[in-house]
Amino acid sequence: MRTYFIALTVAVCLAHVGPTAPRNINGTVYDAFDKKPMTGVTVKVEGNNKPVYTNSKGHYAIALADSKYKLIFYAEGYKPETLRVGKSNLLNVYLKRDIIYKSDTVAYSVSNYNVRPNASADEMLKKVEGLAVNQNGYFSYQGQPVTKLRMSGKDYMGGDAAQAIQSLPSDIIERLQIVEDYGDHASMSGVRPGAPDKTLQFKTNNDKKLNEVIIQTPRPNNESYSRIIENQFINPTTTPLSTFATDVDAASYANVRRYINSGQLPPKNAVRIEEMINYFKYDLPEPAAGKPVAIRAEVATAPWNAKHQLVRIGLKAKTIDNAKLPPSNLVFLLDVSGSMDSPNKLPLVKTSLKMLVDQLRPVDHVAMVVYAGSAGLVLPSTPGDQKQKIKDAIDQLGAGGSTAGGAGIKLAYSIARQNFKKGGNNRIVMATDGDFNVGQSSDKDMEQLIEQERQSGVSISILGFGMGNYKDSKMELLADKGHGNYAYIDNVTEATRSMVTEFGGTLFTVAKDVKLQVEFNPAKVQAYRLLGYEDRLLAKEDFNNDAKLGGDMGVGHNVTALYEVIPVGVKDDAFAGNVDPLKYQKELKAEAKSASDELMTVKFRYKDPNADVSKMESIVVQNKTIELSNASEDMRFAAAVAEYGLLLRNSQFKQSSNFNQLITLAKNAKGKDEQGYRAEFIRLAESTRNVAKSNTLAAE
Repeated sequence: MRTYFIALTVAVCLAHVGPTAPRNINGTVYDAFDKKPMTGVTVKVEGNNKPVYTNSKGHYAIALADSKYKLIFYAEGYKPETLRVGKSNLLNVYLKRDIIYKSDTVAYSVSNYNVRPNASADEMLKKVEGLAVNQNGYFSYQGQPVTKLRMSGKDYMGGDAAQAIQSLPSDIIERLQIVEDYGDHASMSGVRPGAPDKTLQFKTNNDKKLNEVIIQTPRPNNESYSRIIENQFINPTTTPLSTFATDVDAASYANVRRYINSGQLPPKNAVRIEEMINYFKYDLPEPAAGKPVAIRAEVATAPWNAKHQLVRIGLKAKTIDNAKLPPSNLVFLLDVSGSMDSPNKLPLVKTSLKMLVDQLRPVDHVAMVVYAGSAGLVLPSTPGDQKQKIKDAIDQLGAGGSTAGGAGIKLAYSIARQNFKKGGNNRIVMATDGDFNVGQSSDKDMEQLIEQERQSGVSISILGFGMGNYKDSKMELLADKGHGNYAYIDNVTEATRSMVTEFGGTLFTVAKDVKLQVEFNPAKVQAYRLLGYEDRLLAKEDFNNDAKLGGDMGVGHNVTALYEVIPVGVKDDAFAGNVDPLKYQKELKAEAKSASDELMTVKFRYKDPNADVSKMESIVVQNKTIELSNASEDMRFAAAVAEYGLLLRNSQFKQSSNFNQLITLAKNAKGKDEQGYRAEFIRLAESTRNVAKSNTLAAE
């Protein structure tokens, strides 16, 4: 009877026990070093391929099935973490930076050189050709500064030679030798296999490794940038019209950030001021009903010269809900050549494209073309709701071989034409480092190829990756000539911005061939200068010529253009110039109409996405200047970014620009900053000030 009662009790208890509902785990991911929230961190359940990503505040939320207990967190440049979930549904994570591997550095290895016990740093260095200590006590190797040295788990920033050597037991140092290794030793030393790997090693008398030191120096830079010749001040009496194509690209800012974060100043030609400014969103009014673009202007004093005016012209493209966007015919064109075999290249390409795939709808289609030594189709056009099939094709990609970029572009356009959606978004999304070396490969070849292919109505968006051999000049050209845009992706956070936050703007055009033409009133303007847009200038006749290309604006995109104006009456021989009176003709005099209070007239042209004939609108800007401190937050922040660009370029027009001034200006104009991009800019400017070692001068 007792046995029956126990069995009955157990049965009743079990009858009330059902399957446990999934748990919703959430938390925030922080950088373990500076304790700041991390955006774009990948979070997934162990054994499950469906990830989620942290938002702009570092927060994540993910469902955890009853049988699953571990979550995996990883981000480019950080050590992945696999954590067991406890009883609490709140799990905050601190990711440690992967300080051993740096894709923009090379590590060197030293062992097997005879060095006497108690050897000094100088004696040790004499045994290693090319290794030296500078006057500040830091390592250098073959003339390159050592950016970081790690030994016994401790980091010596700047390769502090004295501290590093003193921390070793000097009586057991015996041998040093530079060796180069790409095999198992790469894994043993903590550097990922396949990376150029050299490691500084100290060994004991019995030949057992005592310590290992990683020294890092900058990798030789083979990057290419088109030369920028800065716009000069122009006299409106002789040249009253300024004409250019708009540009919404923002690649330059992300690329500059990559340089600064690695402790280096960018090359001058990598700094395109208009792209720096246009990286940020501004609070511009939506276009009126039926209009794709709205325009406004603002005039204030220039921060680097209070006697000058700074004019901001802002364009805002209309916002469209993603569900109402036209269907897409996309072709992913992916560089899988050997130069992409780096963690910040092909693996980051895969992560970025998977984010984009998550945004697609059933009406959208994706095909995938890859190229290395030759080009091939690896995924036929596939509906956007077959996400796992598309992601599986992405996961199977590997890198190796030469780079036949021209052949890949031709095949991608061919596939796009075969699946063309009339009235839809027909676009190639190209991911590459731009290092083409087989077949058509020069910048001129690429320009001619794109000019031929763009007649098909297919646009191209360029996603740039990597460093060291990065070919910015080629990718900017492809985007400009191919009715597309250009972004540089250096980390998961930037991938999230391009592929998720600005998905519509990246892929969907609402106005094409957008051009601006500004006419200055010589009665009010002594001289004017356009900041940036040097490679987008047009002849005045091109403004009304619909055969001449302009820029394209995507859903919700902003375009900001800044003019620096020297007002009439301001003595400024340095920039406005001083020309003797003409001998053979009369000086042009301002007509009575120009004596009005108009500073300038702004005209802009655009075409609807599927139209061939442009439309034109215009606004008049009055000569009403306010103090910069009273200007809008957007005006002040854009001015701070422009000043930062002038300093990075060490511009001849920087005048009284300085880092302290622009940092203060940006801090006071940060505003809501929900995505944290403006706060990041302020930190970047502060870091640049420290790297530059000067308050006024930056890159040469």
